[in-house]
Amino acid sequence: MDRLKKQLNFIMEVDKLKEIFRQSIVSSGSRRENDAEHSWHIALMAILLSEHANERVDVLRVVKMLLLHDIVEIDAGDTYNYDEEALLDKRQREEAAAKRLFGLLPDDQRDEFMELWEEFERRATPESRYAAALDRLQPMLLNYMTKGKSWIDHGITSEMVFRKNRHIEEGSEALWGFTEDMLGECIERGYLKK
Repeated sequence: MDRLKKQLNFIMEVDKLKEIFRQSIVSSGSRRENDAEHSWHIALMAILLSEHANERVDVLRVVKMLLLHDIVEIDAGDTYNYDEEALLDKRQREEAAAKRLFGLLPDDQRDEFMELWEEFERRATPESRYAAALDRLQPMLLNYMTKGKSWIDHGITSEMVFRKNRHIEEGSEALWGFTEDMLGECIERGYLKK
C-alpha cells in the first residue's frame, strides 16, 4: 500500500500542472494555454508525426518525456523561451523541482522519471531531439493560429524565433522545413516582425 500511496500522492500533486499557464494562446485566441494542455498536445504530436523524426525513435519513450518534462514547472514556474533573464537560473530551479516532485514516487519510478527528464534536457538521443523539436514547434503553431498574438504581445522578432527554435532541425529536418515556411508566412502576414 505504501507504493500505491506514493503513486497516488504524485498523481494528485501533478494535477497542479493544469494551473501553470504558459505565454502561448490556445488556437481559438480565448485564453492562455496551461502546461497540462501543452503536454497532452505535444504527446499526441509525437505519436502522429513520428515518421518525420530524423532517426527511428521509441515513440513511447518520447511520449513519456513529453508528459514529464514540464512537471517541474509546478515548482519552478513556466520560463518563457524568450526571457533571457529568467533563463539564467532556469536549470537550477527546475532541477530542484524535479528532485522534489519525482522524489514523491517509489524509488524505481523516481529514478526512471529523473532519467527521462535529464535525457530531454540534454537532447543527446534521437528521442530527446525529436521530443525537443515538438516542444518548440507547438507554441509556434499556436502563434500562427492566433496571428502571432503572444509574439506581438512580447515584442518577439523573427530573428529571436529562428535563433531559439533552430534546434528543431536536430530532431526533424522535415519539421524544420515546415517551420521555416510557416515563419516566412508569419512574417509576410505581419504576425512576426523582422
